[in-house]
Amino acid sequence: MSARWAYSVERNRMSAAARKPKQASLSVGAQYIAAAAVWGSSFLFIKIAVQGISPAQVVLGRLVGGAVLLALIMVLTRRRWPRGARTWLHLFAIGILMCVAPFLMFSWAAQYLPSGLSSIFNATTPIATMLIALAVLPEERLTRIKTMAMLTAAGGVVLVLGPWRFLADLEDANLLAQLACLGATTCYGLGFTYTRKFFRAHDYDSTTIAASQIGAGALVIIVLTPFIGRDPVNLSISIVVSVILLGAVGTGLAYIWYTNVINAWGATVASTVTYLTPIGGVILGVLVLHERIQWNELVGGTIVILAVLISQGRLKLPSIIRARASNKTAFPR
Repeated sequence: MSARWAYSVERNRMSAAARKPKQASLSVGAQYIAAAAVWGSSFLFIKIAVQGISPAQVVLGRLVGGAVLLALIMVLTRRRWPRGARTWLHLFAIGILMCVAPFLMFSWAAQYLPSGLSSIFNATTPIATMLIALAVLPEERLTRIKTMAMLTAAGGVVLVLGPWRFLADLEDANLLAQLACLGATTCYGLGFTYTRKFFRAHDYDSTTIAASQIGAGALVIIVLTPFIGRDPVNLSISIVVSVILLGAVGTGLAYIWYTNVINAWGATVASTVTYLTPIGGVILGVLVLHERIQWNELVGGTIVILAVLISQGRLKLPSIIRARASNKTAFPR
């Protein structure tokens, strides 16, 4: 989830240069770890929440909680909300793509999948973003290394899915839930690309865009809930706490922490938080919910993460492979 904000706030990075190096490093490092921990645990909170309320109700609590906190931050920091009907139409589209639709899909999938497995699927977000950006952003280019990484990641996803387990029953809800997770990451890819395409020319900072899109998403789910979220509610302390943490912390504070990391360290380093969240998600699922992760899920998830690292240039291939790939740096669009 985190990569979708990185480029929108990269231009603010230089403003952090005046901070005291040692103090800033400690503070920013703590926020980096906190954001990774919160986002890694979000799938655990979703899994707990759907035991007593419907997926739509989970999303309602999450988005309303995040919207209230970010709106309060907007007021306290005296930020100005975006203006213009066209701008708000874009913000509502982004709110649906980046909040309402993927949150609903992940929450629905949590009824059938271990939380750790959902966090593994979330790691495919950078690949989905890259594929969509290649199709709609002229500046994106497909190199041989990126192509190889995408094909490898696709193989990792197939391994995680474990299609051999569903040959006996093609209507298995488990398979549909895994496909819903992939649908959610595709929405993230669409939303991130949409944001880059339509908001890079504006001077709104990332906090303003986040508060606006989450607020727009909250309005959408408020309208939808009477139609899709009328299931009986069975609340417990753990469910209430999970929804509060998902909203106020996971959709509110964690975003602020991550923005500070981007401003201090830059988008390239900050976006590595994406690769820590599946680790935390799997560990928490095993320790707290006693979930069992299959060998193909761990191996496939590792392949996906390695492929993403290679595609973004953060993991170097052996020199002989790089030399062959450099013969042609890009394919025609």
